[in-house]
Amino acid sequence: MIPAMPASAAARPRQASSALLRLGRIAAMGAVTVVILIAGVWASWGTAQHVLLTKGREQGTVEVTRCGGGVCSGPYAPVSAGSQARGRVVLEDSVAVRQGRTYSVVMKPGSDDAVRSGPAGVLYAWVPLGGALLLASVVVAGGLRRTRAAWVMAGAGVALLTAVFVAV
Repeated sequence: MIPAMPASAAARPRQASSALLRLGRIAAMGAVTVVILIAGVWASWGTAQHVLLTKGREQGTVEVTRCGGGVCSGPYAPVSAGSQARGRVVLEDSVAVRQGRTYSVVMKPGSDDAVRSGPAGVLYAWVPLGGALLLASVVVAGGLRRTRAAWVMAGAGVALLTAVFVAV
């Protein structure tokens, strides 16, 4: 700094670069947060669309008779009009499905794949969004420094995952 130069003139470039860095951090962390949340919705929607938009889809029940290789299967008994009985339909083998139990399901169009329906099926379909909310809350708290918003997101994620645990 030149002795004749006022101190405020030297501080202006630092303030400008600091503001620019802060803006860049907010933009980058905001973009990461949005990508995480969109990925959570995208991963959930693959299953949730069949459970939430049931109009015109085949609905019925499946009695799980066999589980193995990541899938469970059993005979399908139709409940909705226009649905046909099937000797074998496939459910994803998860903590939500047990051998010997009967589940209400919605059939994926054009296949023998079934998705659990009802409250447990709806909640289970949104599990990826619950995880995305938890992950995004860390980014919001650390990168955006918005602790209240982060706590709200984390609370929503924990509430969703807890509801799934209780329902399933």
